[in-house]
Amino acid sequence: MNWITSYVRPKISNLLQRKQMPDNLWVKCPQTGEMVFHKDLEANMGVIPGSGYHMRITAKERLGYFFDNGDYSLIEPPRVAADPLKFRDKTRYADKLKEHRRSTEMDDSVIAARGKSEEIEMIAVVHDMRFIGGSLGMAAGEMIVEAMETAAREKLPLVLFAASGGARMQEGILSLMQMPRTTVGVELMKEAGCPYIVVLTNPTTGGVSASYAMLGDVHIAEPGAVIGFAGRRVIEQTIREKLPDDFQTAEYLEEHGMVDMVVPRQKLKSTITGLVSLLTKQPPRRILLGYESEPESQTLPSSAADEPAQSAAAE
Repeated sequence: MNWITSYVRPKISNLLQRKQMPDNLWVKCPQTGEMVFHKDLEANMGVIPGSGYHMRITAKERLGYFFDNGDYSLIEPPRVAADPLKFRDKTRYADKLKEHRRSTEMDDSVIAARGKSEEIEMIAVVHDMRFIGGSLGMAAGEMIVEAMETAAREKLPLVLFAASGGARMQEGILSLMQMPRTTVGVELMKEAGCPYIVVLTNPTTGGVSASYAMLGDVHIAEPGAVIGFAGRRVIEQTIREKLPDDFQTAEYLEEHGMVDMVVPRQKLKSTITGLVSLLTKQPPRRILLGYESEPESQTLPSSAADEPAQSAAAE
């Protein structure tokens, strides 16, 4: 071998070869198969521009979209036993928790924060599906109760973004106990007169949908979100009937009165702040319920203002 084959040729090959592109630059729409550049998807809050399909987003992304300028402070999560039942299947539950904490950089499936949205101070609680399917365990339940108690104590509105597969089986009855505990938290807020708004995202199922996710003053759902208790296949096998194609979707539940409104992600912030303004009897806001509305004029039109003077002159 000489210097041409050992040095020059590899250098030329490296120059001519195309650089490897990262795998996550393009995102495929699950509904239409459309390929979307990841920057365009981020700029549209995780919603596919063409089809309107709402992709899942992380809890911290959700908080960043909701609070003004992405500015918020996290509420400290209460300490709980990490593995109370010493559960083990193929792997130890304690090891699974460590793995998900490392990959998501979260303590558990729920985080809570306080900040201002459209200049209104409020608390937001968010599920993250990446952490064991957003399941409800002791740590998540404690975080939700802590946020609700804080809202009741400080008379603040609370918005909950639900996304979960249900109770966490690795914690057994201790996980199921979070359902009545969070229900008590909802009652505390109602007694304190704090608005409680629930946003149902894809998916909201199991024990979460059977407790605090369906106890809000107003229920909003993102388009296409799957919402229900038992799975579609389980229901079909139980009742031995074929269910409608859109069964358990946000639009189906709105049509049948289980959801108050279906709102695209881009309009959630204005819709929620508009509702909070109504529920707390604050002055009307320019943007209310996701629609543009002009503020009420404080002065009469010139023609109306002239009428009293004209009538007085006539007398």
